[in-house]
Amino acid sequence: MNIWKDENTKELCKALLCLKDESDCMAFLEDLCTIKEIMDMSQRLSVAKMLNKGISYAEISKQTGASTATISRVSKCYEYGAGGYKTVISKCSGSDKND
Repeated sequence: MNIWKDENTKELCKALLCLKDESDCMAFLEDLCTIKEIMDMSQRLSVAKMLNKGISYAEISKQTGASTATISRVSKCYEYGAGGYKTVISKCSGSDKND
């Protein structure tokens, strides 16, 4: 078990899973995180979605404003991580109207 996977993070996961809709999620994120943290996480998800589509680093950086270092980190997680990005992209495909 990873050091960060403890009872507190399990409770956080349970809290996220019990949210009913986007409004509940937005309210929870606003209370839990700074605006910068929320924006950083949403940018990383956008980067992962674009990597999934095969878009180049240069184009991703241009469209999202993400640095190449951020894109590289997201790419490594996307390719070799725990599979979270791929799961979310797969399960949420078609639900994003801006995609």
